[in-house]
Amino acid sequence: MANEEKLVEYLKWTAAQLHRTQQRLRDLEAAQHEPIAVVATACRLPGKTDTPEDLWELVAAGRDAVTGFPDDRAWTFPEEPPYARLGGFLDGAADFDAEFFGIGPTEALATEPLQRLMLHLAWETVERGHIAPHTLRSTPTGVYVGATGHDYAARLESVPDELVPYLGGGTSGSLVSGRIAYALGLEGPAISVDTACSSSLVAIHLACQALRRGECRLALAGGGTVMSTPHTFHAFAHQKSLASDGRCKPFAAAADGMGLAEGAALVLLERLSDARHNDHPVLAVIRGSALNQDGAGYGLAAPNGPSQQHVIHAALADAGLAPEQIDAVEAHGTGTPIGDAIEAQALLATYGARRPADRPLWLGSVKSNTGHTQGAAGAAALIKMVEALRHDALPATLHVDRPTPLAAWKSGAVRLLTHTVDWPRRDQPRRVGVSAFATSGTNAHLILEEPPAP
Repeated sequence: MANEEKLVEYLKWTAAQLHRTQQRLRDLEAAQHEPIAVVATACRLPGKTDTPEDLWELVAAGRDAVTGFPDDRAWTFPEEPPYARLGGFLDGAADFDAEFFGIGPTEALATEPLQRLMLHLAWETVERGHIAPHTLRSTPTGVYVGATGHDYAARLESVPDELVPYLGGGTSGSLVSGRIAYALGLEGPAISVDTACSSSLVAIHLACQALRRGECRLALAGGGTVMSTPHTFHAFAHQKSLASDGRCKPFAAAADGMGLAEGAALVLLERLSDARHNDHPVLAVIRGSALNQDGAGYGLAAPNGPSQQHVIHAALADAGLAPEQIDAVEAHGTGTPIGDAIEAQALLATYGARRPADRPLWLGSVKSNTGHTQGAAGAAALIKMVEALRHDALPATLHVDRPTPLAAWKSGAVRLLTHTVDWPRRDQPRRVGVSAFATSGTNAHLILEEPPAP
């Protein structure tokens, strides 16, 4: 009898241990896929677009921010071949409150505008999240920044002796994130990435992964580019890939090239459960994201349609969602005829196939308003869609005469946002995909969802 009682007790203990183990596995699995809250956003984009609210006003009003070259950078240009001299530029790109961040005037002069701008944006983003920046000192807060276009000192023939000690760090991509961590006293990972045009969305993906793994509790993520020289314009003009009027015409028959621009954008991210526990704002949630690489395709800088399809499917799988559960896609959409056609075909094959004709996927691109902001492009697109969720509308994409004939639009239910479309709340959450592709071949796709009820 005693042995039977011992056996029963042992079986009870074993069952309890199994139950606890299964619960731990469920908790770990849930943590790997927990939604990431977008707690705050901030940006500096062309057309004096200095806040997310300014960005919404720009896209809702159907305006673009394309202007002539800035007159505060002493740029010079050869007469031939003819260069496109229009783009999207930041006003006061060199402005910096060095004293506020404890940086001396000599070091400030040797520090590229992108580093200075990101310091301002980081402080502002934290404050917009209802957090006093000094309270993050010595906390495991991460910084993930896509940083491209370090041309601040590229054309200097000589450097004043007093600047030499500071110029190396002042023009280093690694310090775009490192300065933020140092200024705010953050002790989570500080990582700068450069995958060209997909950099900021790649940085946001990495931040989401780090939050889910517990490598940090909060994360600043995004990216930017500030053009200190006209070198990028010269390079793309020689490639004949710039639009004649400086404007991106995404997925349009009239598309004739990219409209070049600059900008910076950051978001503050936190696991949804932590954001709720800490009573932080939740503007939207990132349900899933994915990265991949084009590999050996048709050319080093050529887009790869199958790879774009694969990264979309991977992001949907990470989010645990089906294509028909996504309402819209904020596309890469730079206005290059072949690139846009390849992207459109990938969207038609993934989101458009087997989708009811009366509920099409809506397709747009913020680049028609701001130009292609390079390192900031993916984060700017994300912020646009956070605002779209808040305002219950999908704004029109500009400069579209008619859909490009290079894409087989009848093969799937995908429609261009040539006019503003209402996006009302309903029983099911509203969701949007955000894409960023790059000449590096690194592709990123992210699934954004309206915030759940508290």
